[in-house]
Amino acid sequence: MGWLAVGDAYEVALIEGRITARATSGRAAGRQLKSLPKALREHPEVDRLRRFAEWLDRHAAACVAQVDTWMVSSLPVPTGLLARVWPDEAWQSALRDLAVVGDDPDEVGFLRDATDSGELRVVNLDGETVRLSPRTVTLPHPVLLPELDDLREFAAELGVVQKVEQIHRATWRRPADLAERGEKATDVTEFAGGKYASRFGLAARATSLGYRVSGGYATCRVRDAGRIVEAAVWIGEPYWDGEAATGGLTWNDQDGRSLPLREVGPVAWSEGMRMAAALHAGRQVEVEEGKDA
Repeated sequence: MGWLAVGDAYEVALIEGRITARATSGRAAGRQLKSLPKALREHPEVDRLRRFAEWLDRHAAACVAQVDTWMVSSLPVPTGLLARVWPDEAWQSALRDLAVVGDDPDEVGFLRDATDSGELRVVNLDGETVRLSPRTVTLPHPVLLPELDDLREFAAELGVVQKVEQIHRATWRRPADLAERGEKATDVTEFAGGKYASRFGLAARATSLGYRVSGGYATCRVRDAGRIVEAAVWIGEPYWDGEAATGGLTWNDQDGRSLPLREVGPVAWSEGMRMAAALHAGRQVEVEEGKDA
C-alpha cells in the first residue's frame, strides 16, 4: 500500500505488517525511520493503520483455519472459488504449495497458481507444471495420500513450504492388530498417563493447540468419509485443583455413540492420535536423580 501523509513532516505506511514512518522534510526526507516517532503514536491515521494491521492478522489466521478445515476433512472445494480468492495474499499464502487432487485421485500436484478463468496450475510428481480445470478439487489429508514418504521427499526437492500443515503433518495409521483388542474395544491408551501439575495446565495446553475443551475432555471434530466423528481425550473433571493426567482416547459419532475402534476411519484415527500425542508431549517429565535434565 502507499504512503499516507501524517502532518507536515511525516508519512506512514504498513510494510510487512509493521507501521513504518518516513520523514518528508529536512535531511532525512524520504528515508524510512527505524522506529515510529513518539509524536505519531497516537495520531488518528496511525491508529487506523494499527487497527487495519490487526484486521489483516485476523483475516490471515481465518484463511489458514478455513483451508486447514478443508484439508483435514478432505472436502471438495470448487475450483472457481479458489480462483476468486487467489488474488488475496492471505488466501494465496494459505493455499500455495498444498497438494491437490482433481478428477484423477492418483494424480497429485502442488498448487502454484489459480487463474481468473478457474484454471489451476500445479507441479506434478514428474516436476512438470500442468493445468487443471476440474469442477472441484480436494486438498487431501496426508493419511489418504498414496506413497506419502516419496511425496515428502519430492516436496523437499521442490522447496515446498506450506502455510497449512499437510505434507509434513504427523500421521498415525490404524494398527493391524485391532481385532486382537476385541470387537467392542473403544479406547486407545498409548498416550494415557501424561501427568500435569494441574488440570488447568492440561486444559490450557489443549486450547493453545486449537482443541476444544468440553466438560472433562479435550476434543477435535473431523469429517471422515462423509460423516462427523469427534475424538476425545479425558483430561479430568472441570474445576479440579489437583494434579491431572491424560486419559484414554475415544471416538464418538455425531449422535454421541461411542465407536468401536474397528469403525474409526483413517482420518479420524490419525487426528485423534495426533491430539492425544500432542497432549502427552506436554506432560511433566521426571528426571532421575544424578542425571541431567
